[in-house]
Amino acid sequence: MPAASVLPRVAPVQAGEGERLRSVGLPGVTLTVRSRPPAREDLPPALYVHGLGGSSQNWSALMAELDGVVGSEALDLPGFGDSPPPDDGDYSVTGHARAVIRHLDAAGRGPVHLFGNSLGGAVATRVAAVRPDLVRTLTLVSPALPELRVQRSAVPTALLGVPGIATLFTRFTREWTAEQRVRGVMALCYGDPGRVSPEAFRYAVEELERRQRLPYFWDAMTRSARGIVNAYTLGGQHGLWRQAERVLAPTLLIYGGRDQLVGFRMARKAARAFRDSRLLSLPDAGHVAMMEYPDVVAGAFRELLAQTAGSGEGAHVAAPGARS
Repeated sequence: MPAASVLPRVAPVQAGEGERLRSVGLPGVTLTVRSRPPAREDLPPALYVHGLGGSSQNWSALMAELDGVVGSEALDLPGFGDSPPPDDGDYSVTGHARAVIRHLDAAGRGPVHLFGNSLGGAVATRVAAVRPDLVRTLTLVSPALPELRVQRSAVPTALLGVPGIATLFTRFTREWTAEQRVRGVMALCYGDPGRVSPEAFRYAVEELERRQRLPYFWDAMTRSARGIVNAYTLGGQHGLWRQAERVLAPTLLIYGGRDQLVGFRMARKAARAFRDSRLLSLPDAGHVAMMEYPDVVAGAFRELLAQTAGSGEGAHVAAPGARS
């Protein structure tokens, strides 16, 4: 059954100031794309991919910081944000990567400066490995790459991928308000939830209430969580660490010292795996540094552009409060 035929009557996502939303129909999938009109026509293109449970709105602050630097587009992965589920129900990392590749091929915008956070970081890594022609640079914020010792605070998220767990969770938490759920998510994802403005908190609550009315909300969450777990167990040439080693694009890696979902200890391993890497460590950041410190992340990306325009050699990015 085509995804469009199962869409419920739910209010659409709202575009932020200076943003535009459009729907892009592709073979087997329909994607909602958030963009900012470029300051100049000659700006290089950038594409942003969000994490599990997120949406293109996660990148709004960083896109605003990079006005005049790149032409920004952020997409809602299938089943998230305002994008309907994929026709084939494939929420694997490969399935999400395929959607990104289809969008880039159809738009003809490549090669792009590709950004990814968490699940989106794993997706972006796979895209960069299998389609190097589409990626100019790669910026990964707390990418969900396999860990031998998963942090205890990340276990509940991983358990979402276990059949039946989502049903149990919704049963035990059905009395929770949207405000309680959002506060829990922010406590998990932010290094300091106090940095969230009242306006941003209200928007997050409204967006969660909207998405909980979608009949596929938990299915997209659980299947995507299962996709991450499956990707963690995949070995050989298709393993994410092996694919990281194959990435040719200059890569900026950003890790938060207070990240409860991706271990900060993985930063050094990632810096060794990506052949042309730069590492930005933010001691006070959590899992979504591009939302907590968009100005610092934007500054590091500008340094990446300056460095790759020059020698092209790997380097360490320095930033206020950063550590290596």
